[in-house]
Amino acid sequence: MTVSISVVIPNWNGLAHVRTCLDSLRMQTYNKFEVIFADNSSNDGSPELVASDYPEIQIVPLDYNAGFAGACNAGMRLARGEIVVLLNNDTEVAPDWLSELYSAFKRHPEAGSIASKMLLFDQRDILHTAGDLYQVSGIPVNRGVWELDTGQYKEGKVFSACGGAAAYRRDMLNQIGLLDEDFFFSCEDVDLGWRAQLQGWGSVYAPKAIVYHRMASTGGGQTASFHDGRNVIYLLFKNVPGFVWRMHWTTIISTQLRLAWDSLQAWRGQAARARLRGQLAGILAIPRLLRKRREIQAARTASDEYILSMLTQ
Repeated sequence: MTVSISVVIPNWNGLAHVRTCLDSLRMQTYNKFEVIFADNSSNDGSPELVASDYPEIQIVPLDYNAGFAGACNAGMRLARGEIVVLLNNDTEVAPDWLSELYSAFKRHPEAGSIASKMLLFDQRDILHTAGDLYQVSGIPVNRGVWELDTGQYKEGKVFSACGGAAAYRRDMLNQIGLLDEDFFFSCEDVDLGWRAQLQGWGSVYAPKAIVYHRMASTGGGQTASFHDGRNVIYLLFKNVPGFVWRMHWTTIISTQLRLAWDSLQAWRGQAARARLRGQLAGILAIPRLLRKRREIQAARTASDEYILSMLTQ
């Protein structure tokens, strides 16, 4: 069978959720796809379940927990499709999800990625994201998060696709590279979005490509707070062009200081302390980030005007 789409599912101890996810993939109306299950050394029996009950799925076993980024990259390196799709293991997809993603790429040849409509699993009229945005303050945002879905977000440009259900054009990945595994978890999708935008690859939101997501069911807590705090700083020093820094440096710095102050005020909370530790880790990594930055900014082809048009207040 010709494979046009490769679906890569990163997994770490997702036994409670993977059957729902994989059963929904079996119901797809589009059939020219493969599924790659990249497992982060799970010990809950989830890879064994997939091997026994879903023999059509290729399992990529990792001998350690490489995080979301590492598992996705391991799967993407084996993917055969012209379109590579990342999908969280705690999701359920609509039957025409892949068909809608494929059609959206055909309608938008300029797009390097397509963002799905992600709705809450248990409240299916509430949005998780209608594509991701990047603010001039340096904070990435799930557009529409917690809003009632009334169809208010139409098909069109966004900054990037949420990695929980993101479709990427193979040609783009060949040009800009895969996920940066230093991010491990959180913001690695926005980092890829930045590299894509800097080289002229746009992202489009496809409202008919629907995914239901159990938010934070296989992640969250202190670990997520640490990575959120650290990786937002990774984005700033690795990707944000110098002219954006010069225009908005006061907003960027004041936002980070406010987040740090909020964490200090909530010091007794474990998540707050973890976020503050993450910010400190991000600052300590600046020399390494600047080395990556030189290569990324040297490859930039997008104009200042284009980049500014993709940022939000």
